[in-house]
Amino acid sequence: MTLDKLALDSALLENVIKLSREAGEAILEVYHRTEGIKVDVKSDDSPVTEADLAAHALLEPGLLSLLPEVPVLSEESTLTSWEVRRQWDRYWIIDPLDGTKEFINRNGEFTVNVALIENGVPVLGVVYVPVVGITYAGIAGQGAWKYEGDGKRAIQTRSIESLKANKRPVEVVASRNHGAEEVVSLMERIDAELGEVATKNMGSSLKLCLVAEGEADLYPRLALTSEWDTAAAQAVVEAAGGKVIDNNFEVLRYNTKDNILNPFFYVIGDVQFEWERLLQAD
Repeated sequence: MTLDKLALDSALLENVIKLSREAGEAILEVYHRTEGIKVDVKSDDSPVTEADLAAHALLEPGLLSLLPEVPVLSEESTLTSWEVRRQWDRYWIIDPLDGTKEFINRNGEFTVNVALIENGVPVLGVVYVPVVGITYAGIAGQGAWKYEGDGKRAIQTRSIESLKANKRPVEVVASRNHGAEEVVSLMERIDAELGEVATKNMGSSLKLCLVAEGEADLYPRLALTSEWDTAAAQAVVEAAGGKVIDNNFEVLRYNTKDNILNPFFYVIGDVQFEWERLLQAD
């Protein structure tokens, strides 16, 4: 399959889901061991475990076998230079184990993230949750789905109007470990505008997936992340009808600069609602 004729179809998606689940099984082998989990520290002071590396060792060659001409950028490999990356029109970006801290703490809130990027846009994404066996997946322009057990159902973001009609609170999801205090004033503004605000806290890319499936309405990320943390789940969010926007209210895009850090961003479910007014700082 050549680059100019790549089809974003169900066959490709199912193959990526299969690889992600295999990586998840490798992670669980380490997770369920009775002995402690050995943790090393990378040069950026982030933790890495045997499970991160085992998942990477399955995903990278697996993706290269699916599309040999498409490079793979992984959190657990050496970062490809900007001189090379800037030439990429299409590439895979993966976080073999997103939520390593959650993995170490054994709370189950970690995922396998795989995304295909085309010209800066995440066009296919898979987020697999190994502990519960749930998969979120999306293809640009085709839809998003949640796989649970033997079932598969389409998912989509929800509207603020539907919440008002059913007298339900706006749901804001936030990181368990990063930046929660920075969202307090934002929640106060939402409360003044829309009424009651409910909050959920959790780790990894699960937060974006809650917005994608209509279980939350907003995820403000006011702390640093890397592009492999968000790409797969952003593909799911956008395929489900939502958006991921930065502080300038521009849609988050990938491989546009030397470093791979994301700006602060917001994940919104209802793209018709006037979020900009509420998201602007006082």
